[in-house]
Amino acid sequence: MTERRLKLGAMLHGVGTGWDNWKHPDAVADAGTNLEFYLEQARQAEEAKFDFAFVADSVYITPDSTPHYLNRFEPLTILSALAMATKHLGLVATITVSYTQPYTVARQLASLDHISKGRAGWNVVTSFLEGTAANYSQEEHYPHDLRYQIADEFLEVTKGLWDSWEDDAFLRDKQAGAFYERDKLHALNHKGDFFSVKGPLNISRSKQGQPVIFQAGMSETGRDYAARHAEGIFCGVGSIDNAKAYFKDIKQRTAAYGRDPNHISVMPGINPIIAPTEEEAEEKYQQRLSLITLESALISLGRPFNYYDFSKHDLDAPFPDLGDIGKESIRSTTEKVVEMAQKRKMTLREVALESAIPRTPFIGTPEKVADLVQQWFEEEAADGFIIGPEASPSSLHDFTAHVVPILQERGVFRSEYAPDATLRDNMGLPIPQNRYTEKRASKAEIGR
Repeated sequence: MTERRLKLGAMLHGVGTGWDNWKHPDAVADAGTNLEFYLEQARQAEEAKFDFAFVADSVYITPDSTPHYLNRFEPLTILSALAMATKHLGLVATITVSYTQPYTVARQLASLDHISKGRAGWNVVTSFLEGTAANYSQEEHYPHDLRYQIADEFLEVTKGLWDSWEDDAFLRDKQAGAFYERDKLHALNHKGDFFSVKGPLNISRSKQGQPVIFQAGMSETGRDYAARHAEGIFCGVGSIDNAKAYFKDIKQRTAAYGRDPNHISVMPGINPIIAPTEEEAEEKYQQRLSLITLESALISLGRPFNYYDFSKHDLDAPFPDLGDIGKESIRSTTEKVVEMAQKRKMTLREVALESAIPRTPFIGTPEKVADLVQQWFEEEAADGFIIGPEASPSSLHDFTAHVVPILQERGVFRSEYAPDATLRDNMGLPIPQNRYTEKRASKAEIGR
């Protein structure tokens, strides 16, 4: 193994984000609420020695949302079930900071961390769809930059609550009648711009200290947030040149904030299409394309633009000027779409169809895909990848069965988990020291 560790995650995403994915002959049409489907996906990932399984989420739908978004498990619930069926696989839940409270999230994730014996992770999101506000008794959705300000304080509070109990606080001494040491329990007493939280939290730290923090930072604000806080980044970067530029930018920003760049993993999401020959892989891609209707492509395109109705425009005219529409949504995605359309002088029809199912570089034989994974890793375009189901329902199976063995044979990826490893152990991350224990140790050192 090289000093850097290739990391792999599995996106457990039901039938995926495309409107037409569920119609694929190999798709499990009710995958979003099918426990057996999730168990099988997790089993495949763990047998291949993946670092984690990743469950995305949103808390707002419309009649035009894709089938998976319309009907799916809540992340913490399904991951708690998977925790009982796995022993090594990390379990990463997507939870919004815009429409919940730090105490609740801290308690839920700490519980999952204990249930899984130190395998929990949190994908921190700010929720981009404006309609979400109406589900949480709010008149308006928070603007993009304000959402990240909330996220900063939210994470600060949550981490503070996770440190409520020092690691050796619980004595459980029946003879002495001492359940815990009182001076090792700490109230947070936080009062900030957005949250007022007294604490302490009513659950201790797990064996990995705190859950691993993930984030999908692509916009300028998002990149800065990721560089300050994230330990894993789920991103979409396209070409290897774009990936290298993003990788370098994130590592530089991370170092500028005084963090070790090796303690943040850049992990693009990819949707590989794998077959014994190049021709068969291309046939798989064309089969996936054949399922797409123009209507669903336009709906899919509209989602990051707050479900904008593109059907009212001339499909064969240049991509329309939408002004500020989408600015407060997934800004990085909307800016990328507009830039692509303008740079290549594309029509609306072309943009919709290409955006619906982009041609991934990771199409081909197992050897070709393994070569690309190794190249991206060794040339510092990625620290690892999150394998998704968008291009083919068999993507995870094909990758774990045919690509991972090649990577293991080359010594690029692990062949076994370390005994009793936490998610932090598998990802090469340190255990965050409890702030109060650290302060106590510093005082003792000064007193010597």
